Amino acid sequence: MMVTNQKRMAAQILSKKEGRVVGVHRVWVHPDYLDEVTSAVQKDDIRQLIEDGIIKARPITGISRSRARKVATQKAKGRRKGQGSRKGTANARAPKKERWMRIIRSQRRVLKAFREDETITSSRYRYYYRKAKGGSYRSIADMKRNMELDGISFGGEQ
Repeated sequence: MMVTNQKRMAAQILSKKEGRVVGVHRVWVHPDYLDEVTSAVQKDDIRQLIEDGIIKARPITGISRSRARKVATQKAKGRRKGQGSRKGTANARAPKKERWMRIIRSQRRVLKAFREDETITSSRYRYYYRKAKGGSYRSIADMKRNMELDGISFGGEQ
């Protein structure tokens, strides 16, 4: 049974009814009433069939985000980062420059705090600042260790 014209007319009517485009492929015709649908030639007949529920518009099927959310939670935990998932080089994924910036900024922040609370003098600050800039210290802990070797004591550590 050919119902292409009826589906086309139904798509036009349903589009106006829904307020958004209903394509021909979204039009559903009840399989038990195909004879009635084929005999419907005018738009009024199609409108009547829509009212009776013989012709309907299928709902729009969206793309589920549940899988994407699951992957995102796993990535937040640090999963899915193995060899097979990597595209760029190690430097592209975590650039050396950014790593350096993170380390040097934290070291300079600590040095400034030491200068402000007078743990170190301004001349000593310049000395450690230059050493930090030269890359002498791996971390804040390493910097503090070296400062302790030079005879600088930090309050609150027993």
